[in-house]
Formats: sequence, structure tokens, C-alpha cells
Amino acid sequence: MRTEIITKMAPLAAKRIGPARVGIGGPVGSGKTALIEALVPRLIKQGYDIAVVTNDIATREDAERLQRSGLIAPERVVGVETGACPHTVIREDPTLNLEAVDLLDRRFPKLDLVIVESGGDNLASTFSLDLVDYWLFVIDIAGGGDIPRKRGPGVLQCDLLVVNKTDLAPHVRVNMDEVRRDVALARGKKPALFTNCLTGDGIDEVIAELRRSVLLDA
Repeated sequence: MRTEIITKMAPLAAKRIGPARVGIGGPVGSGKTALIEALVPRLIKQGYDIAVVTNDIATREDAERLQRSGLIAPERVVGVETGACPHTVIREDPTLNLEAVDLLDRRFPKLDLVIVESGGDNLASTFSLDLVDYWLFVIDIAGGGDIPRKRGPGVLQCDLLVVNKTDLAPHVRVNMDEVRRDVALARGKKPALFTNCLTGDGIDEVIAELRRSVLLDA
């Protein structure tokens, strides 16, 4: 299933051979790591060879969480300590993440997919297309029903918007019909999906979108 990716915004001749690279960004607590924990076992079960790069400012908390999870072999998870604003190492200077991806590619030459999780950041966080081929942005209902209306580059520019923690809407007085309307207005023709990572609701739809848009086998 190893994929040949033509990078966006690049000449057709500029092809990247190797695993597909998918970025996952979003604010602190939106459920980025929970989304990875929901995606990984399903993707592995479907036959994909996967590795993960995580980003944290001064620790490797998310990497260690995934390494302890039992969902993926610990050596397939690499933690990056950004030492600065999280968006810096996924956008302005992604060198540390590129090195981590290259390390995993050398270590596991049959990789189909590397997931790069950003450290928690605000709605302005975006990924460099030198680093990833496709990126998701995760927001959550607990953060407030007005987030889609605030928009921001993350919400507007991502390839796929994931609205997580939909089960919490009644507990935080969020009207899901209004959220769906605002998401549709913000995204236009770009896809958006609604999930509950703890129960798995919506995860199969996220995988279907990844298979259609970046894994290129469906």
C-alpha cells in the first residue's frame, strides 16, 4: 500500500516517494491524541503500516501516552520537543519533524502512513506542505459552539475539519444544529466530520476520507 504522493502546490515532476504524511492539529484538549488512538487500531486492522510523530513544547507527554497505550509498537512513535510555539515546527521551520519522519521511514521501510500530531495551538495553526500531504484540524464542542464562527486559518484551510466531543453538546449548552450550520458556512465545499473519539462515532468516516484523499486506495 506504499504510496507515491505528488505534493500540493508543487510541479507535477516533484514527487515524494514514501509513506503518506498526515498532519493532525488543533487547540489544546480538542482530542488530537484521542483521535490518533481511535484511528490507529482501525488502520492497522485494515492492513496499513503506520508510525506517529508527536509534538509537545517541553515534554514528550503525547508520545509517551501512545507508547504506553498498547495500540502501536512503542518504537513506531517518536516525540518532538518543540521548545517554542507549536506551530513553528509544523509550519515556519518543520526541520525537526521532517527528521523524525525520515527516521521512522528508515526504521520501517514498508510504512504506508506517518501521522504528525501538532502540539496544542490556537485556531491559527496550519501545517507546511513541505511536511505533510494532507492535514486535519480538530476542534471540540466543549470549547464552545462559537468556534466555527470564529473560523481562523486552521478551521478554514485544513483539508478535513473534525468536530470532536459531540456527546458533550447538551452538557455545555451547545446547539448542534447551529454548529453544523456554522461549520457548513465556514467550510463551503471542504469536508467536515463530527466525532466522539471515545465511543468511535465518526471514526470510520474519517478513515474513509483519508483513504479517498491521501492513501489513494479507495
